[in-house]
Amino acid sequence: MDLGGFNWSLLTIVGAIVLAIVIAWAALRNRSSRRDVERSERATHRLYEEEERAHRGESDNVP
Repeated sequence: MDLGGFNWSLLTIVGAIVLAIVIAWAALRNRSSRRDVERSERATHRLYEEEERAHRGESDNVP
């Protein structure tokens, strides 16, 4: 009885399942980090605006 073909088939199926799980995990992990990137971009934009006002000698209280 030769089980070589069975083992290869089993590895192919298990490999595809593991790959699908890893791709799903990565997609879910990147989805939550997108909010962090957006928050970081907003904070950076505010920081640049504050530095520009300070460079021009303006105060934060002046509209």
